[in-house]
Amino acid sequence: MSSQWIDITAQDGGQYGAYLALPPAGTGPGLVLFQEIFGVNEHIRAVADQYALDGFVVMAPDVFWRDAPRVELGYSGDDFDRAIALMKAAKPEQLAADIKTTVATLRARTEVDAAGGKVGAIGYCMGGRLAYLAASDPGVDAAVAYYGGGIHDQLQRSGSISCPIQFHYAEQDHAIPLDKVEEVRKAFAGKPAELHVYPGATHGFNCWMRGSYHPASAALAHGRSLQFLARHLF
Repeated sequence: MSSQWIDITAQDGGQYGAYLALPPAGTGPGLVLFQEIFGVNEHIRAVADQYALDGFVVMAPDVFWRDAPRVELGYSGDDFDRAIALMKAAKPEQLAADIKTTVATLRARTEVDAAGGKVGAIGYCMGGRLAYLAASDPGVDAAVAYYGGGIHDQLQRSGSISCPIQFHYAEQDHAIPLDKVEEVRKAFAGKPAELHVYPGATHGFNCWMRGSYHPASAALAHGRSLQFLARHLF
């Protein structure tokens, strides 16, 4: 496996960085990894490496590049407050444009084209919502959303999602109550969708650097994600 930062030209003319991790074979299906609100930090880079070792060409774009290029934040105190501020400052139309650009950039890479050209999206927290939007607009081939904040407020987009999509939710997520999870489930009834709820888990259960880390749920969710992505992208 190898990794590096690359530069991508945005639709509005600026440039943003993306962490690119290549699989041991050198080629594979593409996977856009959308960060939590804490930036493409050590944990997100490790997740990118994890999926690269699983055989994917992984690209994690720097979502907050306009306000705080390559910011890396922790999970409490001032860092948490800054992460919330950056999330609130991000403009939806700019995020949407960057999603399209990132998906197109990854799909055009020779490492992905040589493996059939399919591209998926995966994301955590805010990134889960961005993966959901990637399924809605740029047309990725599959998407996985972990505790995606705000998805239940954008269910009008469900009608435009035709690719397979998988949702992971925590049973005890204070930000996404179970009644909202059920709204997502109902919106995707009859579609190629999976929805999993993890008993005893709270928001952020996949991140081993957070106090909310729930190893059993994280391991089960990762296995399910791999099966899902392998089935639809390889």
